[in-house]
Amino acid sequence: MCTPAYDMTYTDLNPKFLFTCMQSRTEETTFHCHDFVELTFILKGECRFRIDGGEHLVEEGDLIMLNPGTYHQSIPGEDLEHPARECHIAFSDVEFVNCPKGFLPLFQGGTNIVRLPEGTKKELVSLCNAMNQEANSREPGRYFMLKAYLIQVLCLIERFRHQERAIIDVQKGKAPTGREFKSINKKYVIQQIMDYMETHYQEKISLDQIAENMYLSSYYISKLFKSETGDTPINFLISLRMRKAREILDASPECPIQEVAAAVGYEDAYHFSKLFKRYYGLSPMYYKARRYYSDNT
Repeated sequence: MCTPAYDMTYTDLNPKFLFTCMQSRTEETTFHCHDFVELTFILKGECRFRIDGGEHLVEEGDLIMLNPGTYHQSIPGEDLEHPARECHIAFSDVEFVNCPKGFLPLFQGGTNIVRLPEGTKKELVSLCNAMNQEANSREPGRYFMLKAYLIQVLCLIERFRHQERAIIDVQKGKAPTGREFKSINKKYVIQQIMDYMETHYQEKISLDQIAENMYLSSYYISKLFKSETGDTPINFLISLRMRKAREILDASPECPIQEVAAAVGYEDAYHFSKLFKRYYGLSPMYYKARRYYSDNT
């Protein structure tokens, strides 16, 4: 097994690209292994993956790393009408410090599977689509374009791994290694939380849900968020929702309060109205009436 402590070397960035493909998982593969590295990224849906002696349920956003000699098998999920969509990337000739040549270091805890955060997931989806498009083209330099995309994938994984290690170090109470950790990695965690809320504020969001998506404890997230911003994650979410609600009322004062509430993540219009008044000193009904009157006089 590769040791988790390593640095990138120049030879990491000169891999031999072998192939890439996208497919919907409708049939079970044989239990097999390769003499090269294969990355499998779940683009949509879910399926099961058997890796060596264990079986795992994988779903959208999961990245599976299969080093040479790792036996594996992909098994379709139960929903055959909406099968999992997988992207496979195969390559060889990589070299990492403290890791056998031709192997990639596994993720934290020596696992082959990791759930990527939303930002990293979006970047990898974009790279997979670009690789698939390039692979199906007949343009000059196709191999080198695919190799360039592969290098971006490897760098993206390395950055995620660096952030993963840094976050776990903080959770364990380890002292930050210099200013760079304090100025970047804590800010990265906070920015990820804020980005998640910006993307999902229309949905039901709980601190436990955010923590699960970030692979952190809810206690740690709450403590870190408070120390870095001076506010709690929940208060930040409420403030964000109120700002979005006011934008809706400014743009469409005729919009019913129930619809405004639903648009910013509240099923209970009365609860939403109380929060809005607390923030702006006016109920949303009075706010939109005043706005509508000013726009029509």
